[in-house]
Amino acid sequence: MSANITEMEKRREAARMGGGQRRIDAQHAKGKLTARERLDVLLDDASFEEVDTYVEHLCTDFGMELEEKIPGDGVVVGSGTINGRLVYVYSQDFTVFGGAVSKTHAMKICKIMDMAMKVGAPVIGINDSGGARIQEGVDALGGYAEIFQRNVLASGVIPQLSMIMGPCAGGAVYSPAMTDFIFMVKDSSYMFVTGPDVVKTVTNEVVTQEELGGAITHTSKTSVADLALENDIEALLTAREFFDYLPLTNQQEVPERPSADPYDRLEDSLDTIIPPNTNQPYDIKEVIRKVVDEEEFFEIQPTFAGNIVIGFGRIEGRTVGVVANQPMVLAGVLDINSSRKAARFVRFCDAFNIPILTFVDVPGFLPGTDQEHNGIIKHGAKLLFAYAEATVPKITVITRKAYGGAYDVMSSKHLRGDLNYAWPTAEIAVMGAKGAVEIIFRKDMDNPEAIAARTAEYEDRFANPFVAAARGYIDEVIYPHSTRRRIALGLRKLRNKQLENPWKKHDNIPL
Repeated sequence: MSANITEMEKRREAARMGGGQRRIDAQHAKGKLTARERLDVLLDDASFEEVDTYVEHLCTDFGMELEEKIPGDGVVVGSGTINGRLVYVYSQDFTVFGGAVSKTHAMKICKIMDMAMKVGAPVIGINDSGGARIQEGVDALGGYAEIFQRNVLASGVIPQLSMIMGPCAGGAVYSPAMTDFIFMVKDSSYMFVTGPDVVKTVTNEVVTQEELGGAITHTSKTSVADLALENDIEALLTAREFFDYLPLTNQQEVPERPSADPYDRLEDSLDTIIPPNTNQPYDIKEVIRKVVDEEEFFEIQPTFAGNIVIGFGRIEGRTVGVVANQPMVLAGVLDINSSRKAARFVRFCDAFNIPILTFVDVPGFLPGTDQEHNGIIKHGAKLLFAYAEATVPKITVITRKAYGGAYDVMSSKHLRGDLNYAWPTAEIAVMGAKGAVEIIFRKDMDNPEAIAARTAEYEDRFANPFVAAARGYIDEVIYPHSTRRRIALGLRKLRNKQLENPWKKHDNIPL
């Protein structure tokens, strides 16, 4: 028995050391933690339980049978807790064969994904890999495909978070792309299908890894990733904070934590936040923070499509998803990027029973040939589709402008909004008064006095929420200072909401 215990301890130590001290030092020299160190930061103390510690690769081609077989085969997998809640994890070990994915490496990941689906818990994957292990050929590719299949089956069932903390290239990028959220680390992580060398060969473009697929690129230009963090520690601690907003599965309610913030707290500053000039911007994030618990708002994709704001907050300790037009950027107009950004977020919230709170100040869709030729019609329809199919509680607050089709799209009563409120400053119309008058009274354009009178008439008629309220499209015109109380009471009432869409195999959202 003692000999077996000694052998077990020896193998465990080999697994803990990964590719050896020299490679561990090289990882640290790049400012990166090792696979196990990352799990130590991410998970609660002493909560990690590893599986498949002793798994080794089975390849005998291209000299792999002569290579030292390192227990674990380049990925650490298992389960643990974050603030006491179960999570399954895998963390690729760049010190072992560059984290390259072999058949056995992939099967380890698949095993914990299968277990997460069985028991109902999120999966967090830490990616730091050189890609498929070339020596294994189609076996490695098959391993990737097995992971992809599980990503798809788990989508909408359990939350999936990808942490990109090193290279992620080629086919490897498609697994994170199918997960719900992606966090990256600045200057040490990148994602691309083909690297700079291939790009130069094929297109003659000269580009660095960071420019092609770094954290800043993917969080500000492509929207592939959701957050770019400064270093491994910040990324992992942010993931811990983020995890607290998520339910464990689509069968569970949102997490709840104690809150000392009174549900009926009045916020008098909201009564004066809307500027007197309707063309003057204000920060919608200030409105959000003053409504949610303790002013805590976890924003997603803060550097992409800034004309719309998405993220998580809490009301009475329970998670809510927030979508809001941002007048500080492009006047809060909807365009291709903002529509895609918000649509995916709305669908995530709906999949996981997270109520959706929408703040509306939108002058319409962005005009122009660039938008039209790049498909604003279909991209805008994604957001409309997402709101229309959502069956979770939906509360909408129109703070100022709600013009044209954008009024419809932003969780209007017509798209099954449960509670639709408006501030007294709300303007609900087909378009702004000036544009409307120039169309309706085109024949009077040479008479400035007549146009001014007509504009004032249009404003009196539509530059307020009362016409919509008179038709029942707005449930109530509320004082801005009472917004939090109205939302809190509304969410209480809607907690047991029952609404189902007609049976279908799946929908056909306009992709």
